[in-house]
Amino acid sequence: MPEDRTEQPHIVTCTAPVNIAVIKYWGKRNEDIILPINSSLSVTLHQDQLKTTTTVATSRSFQEDRIWLNGKEEDITHPRLQSCLREIRRLARKRRNDGDSGVDSASLSHKVHICSVNNFPTAAGLASSAAGFACLVYSLARVFGVEGELSGIARQGSGSACRSMYGGFVQWIMGNKEDGKDSLAQQVEPETHWPELRILVLVASAERKPVGSTSGMQTSVKTSCLLKHRAESVVPGRMVEMTEAIRKKDFAAFAELTMKDSNQFHATCLDTYPPIFYLNHVSQQIISLVHRYNKHYGETRVAYTFDAGPNAVIFTLQQHVPEFVHMVQFFFPPETNEADFIKGLPVNCASLSEELKQGIGLEPMPKGINYIISTKAGPGPRVVEDPTQHLLLSDGFPKKTM
Repeated sequence: MPEDRTEQPHIVTCTAPVNIAVIKYWGKRNEDIILPINSSLSVTLHQDQLKTTTTVATSRSFQEDRIWLNGKEEDITHPRLQSCLREIRRLARKRRNDGDSGVDSASLSHKVHICSVNNFPTAAGLASSAAGFACLVYSLARVFGVEGELSGIARQGSGSACRSMYGGFVQWIMGNKEDGKDSLAQQVEPETHWPELRILVLVASAERKPVGSTSGMQTSVKTSCLLKHRAESVVPGRMVEMTEAIRKKDFAAFAELTMKDSNQFHATCLDTYPPIFYLNHVSQQIISLVHRYNKHYGETRVAYTFDAGPNAVIFTLQQHVPEFVHMVQFFFPPETNEADFIKGLPVNCASLSEELKQGIGLEPMPKGINYIISTKAGPGPRVVEDPTQHLLLSDGFPKKTM
């Protein structure tokens, strides 16, 4: 039956950021409502470089809920999507029943059309599901007039999505309650707290990862003794140390913890049976490069972290960005010209001394890195006020250019 397109839908568009964990989340104690076996802490990346954009429309004329992701219609019955939709609608009904005049009673029964795009490769270890579900929940909340704490709903879409509900430095407190009511995200410091901090995403692969995070975690929880030790005996102390390092803007402490925690996460992947390999030979070369660079200067100037994929995320301070970026260019000679190789925040020119090149002493690996995204810490989700930026047309269907 064709859908009646006569009524103008209510349309809202929002954007949400990617976050990169410096204390990693890996493993759930409850798969259904996504409760983690340990707390985690992340840095929210700036949306000028990396973001998900989501448009949600509601209308009496829509026959069913529908969703389009990166230009392709997807199955809206996916359990995690349904969890987020159900929770937002439940909260909207509760507000209406509590007598809130800001909730339009009629719209609560309307179906939704959702359209979402990422401006970065999906499923390549760049936390696309975190930005996607954070944006979905934030947009749905705006459409249905739901306010207040939303990270617990985003968590039910994708665990790390709860951390993308805030800007700056964010912790996800694991909580203890079986219903998950205390498993929420909290901002540790805003994005303005450490303006000198810079983040470089070294994209070694934009391919889909061989073992997805969800199945990888399940196998690790079942088989890795190291994962249990990490969750119970290592992470609680690291959360305290990392929070202190961020508050004090102590880069050396922040960097060492970040690298150690990344390495331990990947060690738990190796301790999983059968083992999971997210890092490749380019990733390993980047790790060597960072340690040799720091050793050359006798101080920790640069840190790496890797999520469930081969792409490195590098943390450093603004003054070290030009030299380090040009060193990456030297040891991973790109196919493309410099303008295509370095995306995002501009990077100044720098020359590399022969002493530094020899001190690093690695064989160059041509085409090992596709490109670098230069960015910094950024804000949480926000509403896009410009109606021309909607991904859905006034009839509630995707623009044809997608």
